[in-house]
Amino acid sequence: MKRPRIKPVKERDPVAVGVVGLLVLTLIALLAYNVDRLPFGGGTAYSADFSEAAGLDEGDEVRIAGVKVGRVTGVALDGAKVKVTFEVEDAWLGDRTTAAIAIRTVLGDKYLALDPLGSGRQDPGSRIPLTRTTSPYDVTQAFQDLSGTVDDIDTRRLAESFETISDTFEDSPPHVRKAATGLSDLSRSVSERDAELSELLKGSARFTKTLENRKSSFETLIEDGGSLLGELRDRRAAIKALLKGSKDLGTELGGLVEDNEKQLGPTLKALSRVTGVLEENNTQLGKTLALVGPYYRLVGNTLGNGRWFDSYLCGVVPRDYLPETSQPETGCLPPKQPAAAQGSGE
Repeated sequence: MKRPRIKPVKERDPVAVGVVGLLVLTLIALLAYNVDRLPFGGGTAYSADFSEAAGLDEGDEVRIAGVKVGRVTGVALDGAKVKVTFEVEDAWLGDRTTAAIAIRTVLGDKYLALDPLGSGRQDPGSRIPLTRTTSPYDVTQAFQDLSGTVDDIDTRRLAESFETISDTFEDSPPHVRKAATGLSDLSRSVSERDAELSELLKGSARFTKTLENRKSSFETLIEDGGSLLGELRDRRAAIKALLKGSKDLGTELGGLVEDNEKQLGPTLKALSRVTGVLEENNTQLGKTLALVGPYYRLVGNTLGNGRWFDSYLCGVVPRDYLPETSQPETGCLPPKQPAAAQGSGE
């Protein structure tokens, strides 16, 4: 039986090929972007009822004994309860499993903690009931509630009430009277410090609110610090090798200096003596250099006019053989040239 011939791509309609190619690329991009939401290979889906969400959100971790085993996939209101759905990978949950919303960081991040109890397997189609779930109380909300409660208290009337109680128990036994008096003093102290206490609680509320708003920055800082320490740990061998190489280099340089000390020592000593001699004869050297300049200038004038010497010898010819006009008046000096001759000579 002859197989049907498959038409090559180059013989097909280019528009249809382009449309199909774009659809395939779009599908691949969507699958890659939502791969974590695909049902296959994502683990087993469970659900649980809670009395309140307590800050738990979609995407938070699911842990068993502190080990991450999944993530929260949804938090929704279901009547008077909160339905939390989550997925668990490669972990067994018993039919008496308990679930609790726990605090992951001091900044208020939460995670779902599971305790897989029971002899049978938990049915994914049935929820974990309220009797086996717990929700924590938010500390930030507690400070805010406390601040509002203190603002609503009439501390003056509270102090008057405790004073009335103290007066009522005035004729009572000593220990009862002391207790009532102590309550009165306490209420009076609270009343006198009402403004300061209220401001303190408001400041605590603002502080916790600021921490809550900045938790992402703190998380980033802690994660960056962890990354830095991890990189240092990974580079530990290289850093150790670098330090060891620096130490070995210092040892080698020390040995090199020690080996050449016999040759360098006499040279440095001789150089020191030369500089000492030069320093001692500094004045004479200055004078010598000052006299060398004019001497070399005269030598240059003597030899700089051609292949001969321009010189003057005094005292070779007796004075009697020279005319009086060409003889110097005093000493052995050459005759002066006229001003015009001097000017032309320069």
